[in-house]
Amino acid sequence: MTRGRRQRRLLPTLSRIVLACALLLMAGHALWGLLTPVGGSAPQIVTIEPGESVAQVCAALAEKGLIRSPTALTLAAYGTGMWRSLQAGRHELDASMTAMEMLQALCRNSRQVWEWVTIPEGFTLRQIAAAVAETGAATAPAFAREATRPALFDISFPLPPDSLEGYLFPDTYRLDAESNARTVIAQMLRRFQEVVWRGLLGEREPEDGRSLHEVVILASLIEGEAKVDEERPVIAGVLMNRLRRGQKLECDASVQYALGEGRKNRLLYEDLQIESDYNTYLHEGLPPGPICSPGESSLRAALAPARTPYLYYVARADGSHVFSRTYREHLAAVAAVRAARERERQ
Repeated sequence: MTRGRRQRRLLPTLSRIVLACALLLMAGHALWGLLTPVGGSAPQIVTIEPGESVAQVCAALAEKGLIRSPTALTLAAYGTGMWRSLQAGRHELDASMTAMEMLQALCRNSRQVWEWVTIPEGFTLRQIAAAVAETGAATAPAFAREATRPALFDISFPLPPDSLEGYLFPDTYRLDAESNARTVIAQMLRRFQEVVWRGLLGEREPEDGRSLHEVVILASLIEGEAKVDEERPVIAGVLMNRLRRGQKLECDASVQYALGEGRKNRLLYEDLQIESDYNTYLHEGLPPGPICSPGESSLRAALAPARTPYLYYVARADGSHVFSRTYREHLAAVAAVRAARERERQ
């Protein structure tokens, strides 16, 4: 066998040896990275969001300086099957732990259980503060105090100067141990920004000349008056008709807001005489601010009121309304509704 032929046979063998050595070195380096702590950092809170992938979690650990190789840890998670056991939530980790120890910790129950708070449509600021207080994220007074300081919040849409009543969007929110009054309010404002300012308005004031604040006030009145979704645009149309004619709005919901904690199941004539800027039986035009947090349906109705000839409405026992064009028709409708209620009581 010639020397040249022997050399040609040796080259593939050497290549395989070099490749094997390189793979061994890479595997050794990866194993060293998995089993040797990074060291030198204080404990950190790592949050795994529901549905987050293993690769995303490992990348987040690397960004925090807790592990050396997100790729190696991702492969280890899949190779050991531990990826199936990752727990969403908050975990306390520090760089004195090895990457594999961190992976094991992320598979145990999270150190912090999520808290959830649901804010129904039509809740007032006072009711929202009470609901948040039940989660332990903040006391009701602290929440109410922060909600009277709109300038603290960096939001892209215009906020009123004195109160966030009406702008804390009704939805279900997830809270954690770091949540407080300010962070919860910021969540709610960001949701308003997403649904209303960007979604409904396209990040601009209404095109009909009204301000965002006027729309939110009207929507809050609709939210307080309407119980049937299909009637919201009609009620919006009635209120707009009355505003154009200079008639008082005469919304029971605004009187209930003026009563504060003294709300009643049924208003009496004397309640309609309570002196308040929010009493639309005494004062013309919109009240000075929203009376609750309106939902998306009421906001849509406020932005696009139905074209209707009606100027009056009265609520039936089931929450639906009878709409009337004239005051005479309205009086007849009120009498009919009262008679129906009397028959139900008998």
